[in-house]
Amino acid sequence: MSAKVLIVDDAAFMRMMIKEILSKNGYDVVGEAENGLEAVSKYKELTPDLVTLDITMPEMDGISALKEIKAINPAAKVIMCSAMGQQSMVIDAIQAGAKDFIVKPFQADRVLEAVSKTVSS
Repeated sequence: MSAKVLIVDDAAFMRMMIKEILSKNGYDVVGEAENGLEAVSKYKELTPDLVTLDITMPEMDGISALKEIKAINPAAKVIMCSAMGQQSMVIDAIQAGAKDFIVKPFQADRVLEAVSKTVSS
């Protein structure tokens, strides 16, 4: 059975890129969200195996959403997505419980490496 993934990014283009990479490689993208508030409610609704979460978003940022998702399910598996130059935020995210992070622009092999490593952990 393939892992169910929730993709969260405020840019539709970025969501589409990740979705395409994952779908082509057998992952089941069960939902998408464009901000942290939506991410938390979709997480509750869809109970995905994995969440890819952008750090910088309107409404609620990725680190706040990560903390809320971890409060709902301490075992949640979350990979943060960040732009270059967000190292301090990436460190905050890892300390808040993110399993890994991928940097934009996405490299398909790096996305797949992070996802397969996180899903099997």
